[in-house]
Amino acid sequence: MKKADIYIDKNFIVGEVDKRIFGSFIEHLGRAVYNGIYQPSSPLADEQGFRKDVLKLVRDLAVPIVRYPGGNFVSGYHWEDGIGPKADRRAKLDLAWSVIESNQFGLNEFMDWTKKAGTSAMMAVNLGTRGIEDAKNIIEYCNIKKGSYYSDLRRSHGYEEPHDIKLWCLGNEMDGPWQMGHKTADEYGRLTEETGRIMKMVDPSIELVACGSSSPQLPTFASWEATTLEHCYDQVDYLSLHQYYGNMENNTPDFLASSVAMEEFICSVVSICDYIKAKKRSKKTLNLSFDEWNVWYHSFEQDKKLERWTEAPHQLEDVYNFEDALLVGSMLITLLKHADRVKIACLAQLVNVIAPIMTSDTGAWKQTIYYPYLHASLFGRGTVLHTITKSPVYDSKHGDAPYLDCVLVMNVEEETLTLFAVNKSLEEGMEISCDLRQFSDYRITNHIVLAHDDLKAENTETNPDNVAPRTGGASSIQQGYLTAVLERQSWNVIQLKKS
Repeated sequence: MKKADIYIDKNFIVGEVDKRIFGSFIEHLGRAVYNGIYQPSSPLADEQGFRKDVLKLVRDLAVPIVRYPGGNFVSGYHWEDGIGPKADRRAKLDLAWSVIESNQFGLNEFMDWTKKAGTSAMMAVNLGTRGIEDAKNIIEYCNIKKGSYYSDLRRSHGYEEPHDIKLWCLGNEMDGPWQMGHKTADEYGRLTEETGRIMKMVDPSIELVACGSSSPQLPTFASWEATTLEHCYDQVDYLSLHQYYGNMENNTPDFLASSVAMEEFICSVVSICDYIKAKKRSKKTLNLSFDEWNVWYHSFEQDKKLERWTEAPHQLEDVYNFEDALLVGSMLITLLKHADRVKIACLAQLVNVIAPIMTSDTGAWKQTIYYPYLHASLFGRGTVLHTITKSPVYDSKHGDAPYLDCVLVMNVEEETLTLFAVNKSLEEGMEISCDLRQFSDYRITNHIVLAHDDLKAENTETNPDNVAPRTGGASSIQQGYLTAVLERQSWNVIQLKKS
């Protein structure tokens, strides 16, 4: 059996967890909106057409923010197409995903849905085919009470009070050559600087997210961030990161080591932000928004066969397996370990499209990745302690990878401690030990385990609980030391509470 030691000190703090780190994403893509969160023809829908079964699963996750409406989709989107009487809305071609967008669900429907889902909006503006004027108009429509053209237009649509959206993305993946309106870093940086300045003239209380690199593998990575921030550092509040991982080579150890690459990506972008801060002699520290992250690769071949110009096709519908859940757990741990700088993160996406929730005409069910996301969102709020591990490592394509990923979160208000841990060993359990004598009056209240013998095991509508968590993991506290045995290939949540 492998052994690992964990070292913490309650005075060695990484930072407070911003609850928005547990955000998600809904794009007009595939069945995320239509037949996902919105299906008026379904007997499972409420009076507004929102799927009630999906709403419950989203509320159970306690998702704090949802990014909308894209994604690649936003770079060609006219938000005005999705407001006003539905009979007057026109169907349009969506060039991002080669489908037809009916526009029967738009901005106001989304805001209604967020209220029922118990979440808040993270809205994106089109800086691909549009720009400053469009951004000024949409924030006026959403955030100004009354007395102007767009605020009164909203009121005429039945929304007397402003939506008061506080978090805005300035475009999407503008470094990517696949993006409509793709720009150079200088072009995007100047546009972002001016757009951000104008938006904050309309509503100074908002926060803005600038596009960082879509992937660290792009040849423009690092120079894109630096050049963009040279222009817009003073106007924006966050810089975005996007990254997906897959197991195309069917090499599980390498796949599970992807958290190492994610860690390096975050550290690199933090360094670039701080370089620009120093260069500008600024007092402001720029934080990060990791607003697209997940496993994505299962649907690649299927999506090559899709017919163009259909509505809401089965697109990007990855069916997740158990090893995907392990990596998602490690990625959540990585985000928490950087809670001092990563303040926003969005699991992409929420329903049907590379998502923890799947639907059919007869019901909704939880994919394997739902569970680590659920546990982190519910139990990962508080203060992240600097968590040092002494763990055996293995060679991977990302470099040395520890068999143990873990982080400890302290919630002073609720007097709880939560240890999140992934044992990536495919052969052996792992005995861990942590000195908790500073928390001598805490006791273990629960040890949740997500484990399965088959790494490729999936949850389906007919077998929705094939991969599901259980309680009763092997852990104890003796003389102030926490010891536990983590099963091979397992996600673990060990919860403690003050006696």
